[in-house]
Amino acid sequence: MGRLFGTDGVRGLANSSLTAELTLDLSVAAAHVLGEAGAFSAARREGHRPFAVVGRDTRISGQFLEAAVVAGLASAGVDVHLLGVLPTPGVAYLTDHLGADLGVMLSASHNPMPDNGIKFLARGGVKLDDAIEQAIEARLREPWKRPTGAGVGRVTTYDDAVTDYAAHLDGTLPHSLDGIRVVLDCAHGAASEVGPLALREAGADVVAICAEPDGLNINDGCGSTHLDVLKAAVLEHGADVGFALDGDADRCLAVDHTGEVVDGDQILAVLALAMRDAGSLKADTVVATVMSNLGFVQAMRGENIGVRQTKVGDRYVLEAMKAAGYTLGGEQSGHVIMTDHATTGDGILTALQVLSRMAERRSSLRDLAGVMTRLPQVLVNVPDVDKARADDDAVVAAAVAEAEYELGDDGRVLLRPSGTEPLVRVMVEAPTADTARDVAQRLADVVRRQLTL
Repeated sequence: MGRLFGTDGVRGLANSSLTAELTLDLSVAAAHVLGEAGAFSAARREGHRPFAVVGRDTRISGQFLEAAVVAGLASAGVDVHLLGVLPTPGVAYLTDHLGADLGVMLSASHNPMPDNGIKFLARGGVKLDDAIEQAIEARLREPWKRPTGAGVGRVTTYDDAVTDYAAHLDGTLPHSLDGIRVVLDCAHGAASEVGPLALREAGADVVAICAEPDGLNINDGCGSTHLDVLKAAVLEHGADVGFALDGDADRCLAVDHTGEVVDGDQILAVLALAMRDAGSLKADTVVATVMSNLGFVQAMRGENIGVRQTKVGDRYVLEAMKAAGYTLGGEQSGHVIMTDHATTGDGILTALQVLSRMAERRSSLRDLAGVMTRLPQVLVNVPDVDKARADDDAVVAAAVAEAEYELGDDGRVLLRPSGTEPLVRVMVEAPTADTARDVAQRLADVVRRQLTL
């Protein structure tokens, strides 16, 4: 069996690679590993039984997988509070807020409906580190002594999950959103109830779309991966701004009042300036990935804000933030992490904070996002190549160096092996789209000639 945990939990086709049996076994193993790591023994020392909170998105498969998680945890002696349908950051918040020893979220984020996933959170609502995940995999299906009688876990429903989380979100706002008309695309996902509620409670005039989940329509032609629906709705309703979430609402992209997309880099730039002005941007530094547009880096440099860049993936952004205590980080895809308010990316929180900046400055999102100019960016995937040699091939290295010299300070080249597929990604940014395409294709041709399997 290959490694189960990826960069964001265990994902797969529900009832095929991700079965009820595997989900139950993972939950038992997680209870054992975290118990031995001291989390549950600490709970008992504090005078209460260890307990977990469990949430899910709207996929129909989440119902039987939730039952499997409950069976695994309760059979291992862990009490379970069922949160129902709630975004991933909501489960993370309530893991911390309720003092739970473990959080579990069932979601495959922006993946299609047939997929699902299981993500474990430690005390405080933080993601498990690699060592704990590896230990959970190693303990799968091992023999164990099962508790009986009063030793098994109790299962209850926590009815205030949505209202508690919405109140937390609204409590982060320094400005009322009165008078701002917002379209919110909920992707028929986990934020379909709590997203519109939080924005309305903050004072916004909310038009909620794609907020009628039926278990089958999550991410189906809507949400942060399909922005045309949001663009049309913003124009139709004469809205000031629109936001699109993904299935578990841990990411957010935006559309301004003219229908133009505002991506994660631009959102990050808007929030960096807001936090700098408020004195909450630690060390006047923001964390981004190597895929962030060069225009973002240039804009931050112009505002005397530092940019710390990491590998692609929100977990790497969060690791860098934790290491230095930075308070803002994110990705072009719309994952934005604000550690003053959340332990993970939070799409609703991101939307609220952007709206607060609009209210504070009495400015449109179009004007605020104008702080940065996106350079044309072209990404070419070169499949069926030996990606292991990408960093060592002298001819490829020479081609990259030549391209970098040609672009100078007005562009950049990023060539990186895929983490999951036998391909190499060639990304080029340049002052014009034609230049970016030409340079990217030239480099892709070199990679194909040199590294073909």
